[in-house]
Amino acid sequence: MADSRLNTLSGRDRLIGLLEDLKRSEISLLVDRRISEFKRLGRGSSREIFKELCFCILCANYSAERSIKIQREIDDGFLTLPLSQLIRRLREMGHRFPKSRASYIIAARRYSDSIKDVMASFNDPREIREWLIKNIRGIGPKEASHFLRNIGYSDLAIIDFHILDLLDRYGIIEKPKTMTKSRYLQIEDELRRLSRDVGLSLAELDLYLWYIETGKILK
Repeated sequence: MADSRLNTLSGRDRLIGLLEDLKRSEISLLVDRRISEFKRLGRGSSREIFKELCFCILCANYSAERSIKIQREIDDGFLTLPLSQLIRRLREMGHRFPKSRASYIIAARRYSDSIKDVMASFNDPREIREWLIKNIRGIGPKEASHFLRNIGYSDLAIIDFHILDLLDRYGIIEKPKTMTKSRYLQIEDELRRLSRDVGLSLAELDLYLWYIETGKILK
């Protein structure tokens, strides 16, 4: 009986069931811990927050795990290293795009002491995301959402290829061939509806979906 019922469930219902199971598992403790870490970072200084922005710049079209290692290794160097040295360090650590990412980080330094105040001047995190996209080179909707989630904002979706593959597989969306801004926002709305159905914030939902797709909870 149970097996026949599973066969009649929609992909969306099956995904919701999987998420509900994970919410009752030990994975929920890891998710809660990560969310607490994000909020704590958001209460830090502008310079600490800026270093997280640099991490998200590195993540664009590159491995999150490798970017985490680079972030830990360079640390305050994001604030101080001249362009040539930053390029060299990124190249030595195997980043796929050392020149462009280093130049983006150097250009973003103008906000290293003020980014927290800039963000506080907005009432809506979606407005902060727009500001980031317009003012920080190398930052698009995904990277801006990633950064904001990692400093404690909870109602923006991080739509990378892992999430797209999962949503397509469960029949929630058809994976787009190209990602336009309007399509990004449409998929974000789908994820927002899913998050409400399972009683999670978008920040929490992303961690669970990433776990389903990769078996890991990163940041």
